[in-house]
Parts: sequence; structure tokens; C-alpha cells
Amino acid sequence: MEITKETRRESYGAAKQDAAARRRFILEILTERGQLTAREVAAELHRRGITPSDERNYSAPRLTELKAAGQVEVTGKTICDRTGRSVAVWAVKKEVSK
Repeated sequence: MEITKETRRESYGAAKQDAAARRRFILEILTERGQLTAREVAAELHRRGITPSDERNYSAPRLTELKAAGQVEVTGKTICDRTGRSVAVWAVKKEVSK
């Protein structure tokens, strides 16, 4: 196998594991803290030593994946204190009673 293909495959495998672990941490954070923005989730990931910075891109893609999987939902919007822009507020999706 070509070295570039081998290293690309290794990186992909590591990134896939990192993403799965980060999704678990995000669910844990939202369960503990309630409704948060992607930036607030990223700040908590950083505070816990899970990510190297509080950049929102450490959480936003994982929140999108969790939404697609039906595990989280957007519950509203708020104004971001850093950007002054409207942003989504996320929460763990509640089970629907039957």
C-alpha cells in the first residue's frame, strides 16, 4: 500500500474514534448542564481538557451529527455574547411518552 494511503487511513480511523468520543462527551455535558449553544459546549469541552481550545468547531459538527441521530434537538435561539449573532440552543432530545 502506498504510504500516503496508509497514513490517510490511519488518520481517518483516529478522527472517527475522536468524533465518537466527543459525541459522548457532548451528550454528557448537555445532560448535566441543560440547554447550551455550540460555543458553550465547546467551552465546556475545553474546560474539561477534552479539546485544546474552546473553538466552537470542536462541538458544532458533532451536534449536527447528534441531531441527525435523533439524540439532541434545537430548542430555541439566543444571541451569542462573542459575536452578537443569533445562534441555536441545543438540548438532549426528550423521550416521547406513549
